[in-house]
Amino acid sequence: MSSASLIRAVLFDWGGTLTTFHSVDMLDAWKVAASVLAPEDVDRVAAALLAAEQEVWARTTSTLRSATTAEVLRTASAAVNLPIDEVLHDRAVASYLDHWAPTTVARAEARETLHALRSRGLRTGLLSNTHWPRDQHESWLARDGLLDLLDARVYTSDLDVVKPHEDAFRALLDAVGVDAAEAVFVGDRLWDDVYGAARLGMRTVWIRNDEVPPYDVEPDAVVDTLAELVTLPMIIAATATSMPR
Repeated sequence: MSSASLIRAVLFDWGGTLTTFHSVDMLDAWKVAASVLAPEDVDRVAAALLAAEQEVWARTTSTLRSATTAEVLRTASAAVNLPIDEVLHDRAVASYLDHWAPTTVARAEARETLHALRSRGLRTGLLSNTHWPRDQHESWLARDGLLDLLDARVYTSDLDVVKPHEDAFRALLDAVGVDAAEAVFVGDRLWDDVYGAARLGMRTVWIRNDEVPPYDVEPDAVVDTLAELVTLPMIIAATATSMPR
């Protein structure tokens, strides 16, 4: 990475970065879906759904291959011999995501920070490791007033791979229209976000989260709030020569 490259974009992870980090009982979330799929057999079906999701996350960690929520439901349904009913699956996914909604609220300073970055001529974008559908993410971002403050939004449920695979980051860089050396990536996970972005040549900011797994990588900066981003020397240097949007 060339230290002389001027920053043109600040890019973000979503969960734990633009939102606050939440510890959630995953089984409780799947019980909501199971109550739609099999109201007479909630516990068994919820356990199958959780096992299918855990298999997905284990796979993404080992192979970096992405997945969708619909895939989780199909796998679990097959495991407990439930018929594949797309209408019922859609209702189950909607109920499951409604259960998650309170944990998806943006950080209080997210909107102001994104506005400040854009007003200084910087492009913005989002890359989230998720099996949830794009439409749901877009709805939550719109609810919080962030959708139109992000020039590009990429979700791994639409890709073949997840972070830290370089193709996931390249998809966002291409969408924003900048080279890796011209971008800063902000995330709360040291392996997925900081390591993945740095390996591609991006500068990195870790938004501190002691609840996620450690990883031996050194971010370019560490912050505790999003508001601190606009005071970082790399951002100040970039915006000093940027034209307002």
